[in-house]
Amino acid sequence: MFDLSSSPWFTEIVSSLVVSVFMLSSGFLIGRQRERRNARGKNLEDYDFYPFVTDRDNFPEFSLRDFRLGVHYFLKNADPVAAGQLIILGEQNGVREQLGREELMEYERLFTKYKGHQLVNENDQFLENYRRLVRLIGCTFPNMGIEILLHDLVNPAKSITCIEGGEVTGRSVGMGTTSLVVDLKRRKQLNQDKLNYELNIGARRFKCTTVPVYREPYGLVAAVCINIDLNYINDSVTKSVEEIQAFFSNYCTTAMQLDENILSRAEYELAVKGKRHWKEALG
Repeated sequence: MFDLSSSPWFTEIVSSLVVSVFMLSSGFLIGRQRERRNARGKNLEDYDFYPFVTDRDNFPEFSLRDFRLGVHYFLKNADPVAAGQLIILGEQNGVREQLGREELMEYERLFTKYKGHQLVNENDQFLENYRRLVRLIGCTFPNMGIEILLHDLVNPAKSITCIEGGEVTGRSVGMGTTSLVVDLKRRKQLNQDKLNYELNIGARRFKCTTVPVYREPYGLVAAVCINIDLNYINDSVTKSVEEIQAFFSNYCTTAMQLDENILSRAEYELAVKGKRHWKEALG
């Protein structure tokens, strides 16, 4: 019989495996996707009007005033790198809804001058591999109370561009996010990861991890979020042996069988001799 009081380790097994798989894949992907600058220019942070200022608690917040200064400057002075970064930040922070009529016309001129539509489209193409990664990892853990999604932070009003397991939070492609950009910038400044954090919303309880995605030279452009429904695992899965068996049946379900070797030479030799799993010690 299973000891139902040991239910927390179910959460640790599932969450740790998902996070580890994604971290490894994402790290490789980021390394392969880093882009070199295709034009001369400075980083936007090198200008006095960088549109993030620190508040009295030393946290960054978006400055519409400095954003306006940047728009006026880059309409008169060419710098495709910094201007592109300004456009990305503007789209992330919804400046179109904050600018007055004349200011919006100025921003549209900047957007056209530096091919803003192309920047946005290129960012969407950049995220295609991340969408594939989210989809495949999400499909690896079906019906297990695990949700994985990709936020396109250049379009925060409709940021969710891919989601698997969306029944966990009820969200779908096209829904947006609010303060995620500022929160991730704050955590980067504090050198903090959003790893294995808890969210309690009404009676709901989640274990989450958020992985920021950076793109040179534009900085933060996306985020991958993993959400695990803790109440489902603790309240439903561990209530009976049948539920536990069904959970692990999903956990172990495969779609195909291939003839490949993923073991090191030493582990392969032990497997041939009868070693069944990574913790087993052959006598």
